[in-house]
Amino acid sequence: MNKPKLYNFFFVVLFISFIILSACDDTINQDELDNTIIPSSNVSYSVYIQPLFNARCNNSDCHNDSDRAGGLSLTSYANATESYLVVAPGSPDNSTLIWAVEGKTTEPMPPVGFRPLTSNQIQGIRTWVKEGAKNN
Repeated sequence: MNKPKLYNFFFVVLFISFIILSACDDTINQDELDNTIIPSSNVSYSVYIQPLFNARCNNSDCHNDSDRAGGLSLTSYANATESYLVVAPGSPDNSTLIWAVEGKTTEPMPPVGFRPLTSNQIQGIRTWVKEGAKNN
């Protein structure tokens, strides 16, 4: 291969790599998420709960639409609240979601090896359920 063709090939590979890597930058800053304080009342599902589910629960092989670990997808409000056993609006103590995030089951969530929820995040999910698990 002569030098001009080699340079062109290298440039094309570099350009395509840049496009692919920049297009895949959908990462969530976990430290920023952990520093977001969920209020103790009037917890908004769209502002606090769904972003938390997206960052911590909808990972590959977990609670996304294709894998539905444990039969549960947390990719949308409709999916998260489709079973009163998982989210019992107004009754966090009767919600298996709360049991799991508080570590009161044999399979706590997130599982060992994954970044744990902060106490504020756990309390925020509990408050959201207690306030009726509204789609707000």
